[in-house]
Parts: sequence; C-alpha cells; structure tokens
Amino acid sequence: MAITGVLRPGHMQLKVLDLDEAVEFYSNVVGLVQTGRDATRAYFKGWDERDHHSLILRDAGEAGMDFYGFKVADDATLATLEADLKNYGVTTERVPAGDLLETGERVRFQIPSGHLIELSSQKTDVGNGMGYINPPPWNEAAERGIAPIRMDHALLYGPDIEKVQALFVDVLGFYLVEHILLEDGKTDLAIWLSCSTKAHDIALVRNEEPGKLHHTAFLLDSWEKVLRAADLMSMNRVTIDMGPTRHGVTRGTTIYAFDNSGNRFETFCGGYQSYPDWEPLTWTWDEVGPAVFYHDRKLNPAFLGVYT
Repeated sequence: MAITGVLRPGHMQLKVLDLDEAVEFYSNVVGLVQTGRDATRAYFKGWDERDHHSLILRDAGEAGMDFYGFKVADDATLATLEADLKNYGVTTERVPAGDLLETGERVRFQIPSGHLIELSSQKTDVGNGMGYINPPPWNEAAERGIAPIRMDHALLYGPDIEKVQALFVDVLGFYLVEHILLEDGKTDLAIWLSCSTKAHDIALVRNEEPGKLHHTAFLLDSWEKVLRAADLMSMNRVTIDMGPTRHGVTRGTTIYAFDNSGNRFETFCGGYQSYPDWEPLTWTWDEVGPAVFYHDRKLNPAFLGVYT
C-alpha cells in the first residue's frame, strides 16, 4: 500500500479544567514530552514521534475534544483534498499557519457526527532526541511515566456514522476495517476506519449526542508495558475505567483510565496489521460483549455511557 494521501493522525486538542494540573499529569504520569506552551495551550508528543506535537491541551471550563487532525503527504495533497471535500458538499475553512505552534495551514471541516476534523501538511520536525544518524534504540524519555510511543487513534461518539464512513472512505481514502452491528443485523453500532496498515486510525460509535469524545489512545510497544502502565496508574491514584484486558475488535490489549479533567484515555498495544483489500471483520450483536472486552465477554454500561 502506497500511503500518498492522508498519512496518519496528526494531533488532537483536548479541553482540560486546569492547564497546570493537566501539564503535570501528562508530563509525569502519562510521560509525554512537552514541546511548547502558549497563552492557553500546552503541546506534547510521544517519545518516538518526530513532529512537534500530537496532543494539545487547552485551558477550558469543561472536558472534551475541540478537534482531531490528520497529517497529509504534502501541500498539494492538502489542496486536492480540500477541493474534493468542497465538491462532496462539505464546508471547509482554512486555519492560518501559526495558529498552532510550529504548524502550517490547516483545513478544518465538520463531519456528520458533529466533530471538527482537520487536515494539515506542515509541522516542524523536532525529532525524537536520538538523531537521524546511528541512533540508539531509545532514550530517557522512553522511561518516564507510562511513556507512549505516539498518539495512536481516537474513538468518537455521535450520530450518522454511516455518513461519516462514506465521507472518510469516498473522499479521504480510508477503508473500513471492522464494525459491530446492532440487533437488526444491518445498522452499525460502531465502525473502525484506517488510512494506513493499522487496525484503526479513527473509530466511531453511534450516539444521539453529537461531537463527543470517548477516548484518545496512546500506543505502547508490548503487553508488559501495558501492565507497567497499570502499575503506574495505581501508584499515582489514577482512576482506571477498564483493564488490563483485550479487545476482540482489533485484538489490541488495553487499559482505559481518566485524566484529572475527566477525559478518558487508552494505553494500547498490539492489534493486527490491516490492508485496504481485506474484507472488513463483522461482529454481530449477540457477540458484542467479547467484541469490546474479549476476556470479560460482556459490556460495562459505564464504559459505553461515560464520555466528554
């Protein structure tokens, strides 16, 4: 698969209740690398990410997500996708370069689920602190806190997810990897979409309220690191929602927890590699429990019902 359009998730802007408190949490407990700060926002990346940031925290009076952005191949791709979105009937706006630190122009638009999505092609390469010539395999940042490799994906809640799927597939070049069907056997409860060979780069669950965030996910490189994350969460009195456990969907191993503003985050490992010519995997309603939590084989109502 030649990845020539949308490359990967680029950034998410989260709303937090106390920016200083959130900076402390994401720096020392989650173990992200802080790369900048402006009047109302702080910028972070995973230890092995090269772009200036992937997570932005904004001081706000509520928790939740402002927008979720994707990195595209280049400026020409950004212009082409902007034109394709407009031809599809989507209203777009250009956010000027410099609105986010070390970031070029962004194309922003609202999807049918009520979420704001962005595309951008330019972000300063700050590296991973190990250089590009004869680098070591890791550095001290890989050992601080939970120490995610990268911001990996997001799960969003909102209505009209079939329209979201059509937009992402028909215009942005994503493909459906897995889905869970409702009791009627036809309507999707949830969809997992990829623009790469990952099991998912974005997922959506059908929900009456638009524009909601279920979680943002951070990638770890082994099951042992997931268990270490559980230890660190308990040592730091972090509220754990679910796990450690495994998903049926994606086969990933996982823990869900909450930051000190109430935003849910996931520490995620594993999952299979996917390809766009594969038939999507389908989970039926009678197996929705193991689809979500393979070990428990049942749904936790609070896991589905709590979001920001």
